[in-house]
Amino acid sequence: MKITTYYKIFYRHRVEKANILLKFYIFIILPFRYLINLPFLPKVINLDDHSKKNEELFKKDLDYLFEYFNSDKGEFYINQYMQPIKKNNARIDAHGYSKIYEKYFEKIKEDKLNVLELGSFYGNAAGAFFYYFKNSKIYSGDVFPDLFRYKSLRLKNFYINTSSEKSINNTLVKAPDNFDIIIEDASHTLPDQIISLFLLFKKLKPNGVFVCEELDFPETRKDMNLNNEHPDLKQILLAIKSNKDFNSKYINDADKNYFLKNFKSIEIFKGKINEVAIIQKK
Repeated sequence: MKITTYYKIFYRHRVEKANILLKFYIFIILPFRYLINLPFLPKVINLDDHSKKNEELFKKDLDYLFEYFNSDKGEFYINQYMQPIKKNNARIDAHGYSKIYEKYFEKIKEDKLNVLELGSFYGNAAGAFFYYFKNSKIYSGDVFPDLFRYKSLRLKNFYINTSSEKSINNTLVKAPDNFDIIIEDASHTLPDQIISLFLLFKKLKPNGVFVCEELDFPETRKDMNLNNEHPDLKQILLAIKSNKDFNSKYINDADKNYFLKNFKSIEIFKGKINEVAIIQKK
């Protein structure tokens, strides 16, 4: 983890609200706080080597793997979003998406797939997907790729800023790779959720699955919809399911028409805490 990443995750929001004296204090202590946190970062794991000693993991279900790798997509996890030095071993409720995902993924888990997750953080979900999709290539994008803690010939970790249409276009839309599964788990803000789906749906292969996690954030968290805009992605998807028209300044006509002509189904599920949308392509 770079010191700039450490600052942006743990201190930038404090600096933005701080007075001059507090800002000065934060920047004085920041290098020392960064250095004492480094030894507590999760170790980098080479999954190609790890799998030789843990072959039984290839037979485990998704919930087991999510918890094994401490992904918040499972039923329980240990909070990975606090400063590393403050991490404890208390298991807390996670999103509980694993049983939902199994319904869509179990029948294709043995296939050779391209699986993309946006918002990978430490890469814990990628570790789980490595074993669950044992014949697949796992792509993991994040605005802080230096956080990623896993290595494998089947893993590709890269930088992407899902708050930037330019970044999405240059990194993924214009790239040659297409995907069987796309899981959007990045910023969860209203514009980013909409833009990610409608820009990247064309990168989904026929019969592919697009997942939008924490679909309800823009309606339940003010920080995810600062300007109280409408419609959010959930409202758009519900309109499509009801055969109603919709308009959003974040979607151009070409991307809207492509989506409407090529989606097969839209389902919205409630996990343990938040909602998730599963969109299948024709």
